[in-house]
Amino acid sequence: MKILKYTIALLMCATLLNCSNDDDHSEDLTGQKGDVVLKFDNAVGDQDFIFGTTYNKSNNESFVLNNLKYIISNVRVTDTDGNTYTYPTELNAFIIDEADGNNAGEILVNLEDIDAADYAEITFGIGIDQSRFILGAEGQGEFLTLAQEEGMMWSWATGYKFVRFDGTFSTSTITDEALNIHMGSVGTTLDNYREVTLTFPNTVRVRDNKSPEIHIVADISKIFDGETSVNFSDGYNQVHTNETTTPIIANNIQSMFMVHHVHND
Repeated sequence: MKILKYTIALLMCATLLNCSNDDDHSEDLTGQKGDVVLKFDNAVGDQDFIFGTTYNKSNNESFVLNNLKYIISNVRVTDTDGNTYTYPTELNAFIIDEADGNNAGEILVNLEDIDAADYAEITFGIGIDQSRFILGAEGQGEFLTLAQEEGMMWSWATGYKFVRFDGTFSTSTITDEALNIHMGSVGTTLDNYREVTLTFPNTVRVRDNKSPEIHIVADISKIFDGETSVNFSDGYNQVHTNETTTPIIANNIQSMFMVHHVHND
């Protein structure tokens, strides 16, 4: 009987030891890198954005766009332990151009060689921050040339256009008037750079054999009907470098983005 008791006790100890070893075991991600794909999908409310389509906004105004671009930069991801990985500065600025969308209307940003981890949220800026801007032309690298080619630089002022929406608007009394939302900073005198942090609906698992895809929906109607609702007919049909109107658009754009879903490849 004592032998049986000892045998059972030994088996229980072995089982507990194995369980303890399993609990203590953690995946070794040392040195691993992986890629992440950001999929930006522009929308108006619950509708997909399509060039040439008329969309209604508040106060009985409507708009049609034939150009839609914005800059994102300073992309960084934070893991479930609170550690943050920031994408390399020299590569960390992108133009999201609706004209570059794939058949599903998604504009892809490929982030390569991200530290392997389980990530819980993403942060990025809309536009170019002052610390990068004051580095001058050499500090901007290839992005400066790209921004010039894409019409995302002021031709008559110093700085980037963070957002460029071009088209027309209509009201009950006005039809097809010019609409140009060109929000950005002007040198160091007017700083309209803003950042947004989005929590993932499920963990983004970056590994050397996985390339997660993060689907980000951008509801562009929030630019006009976000924190502050604005009327085109009140002068918001032409937003450029004004120190009153541009900060309102900059603040509105912070509510434009949401993570719709995540695919862990």
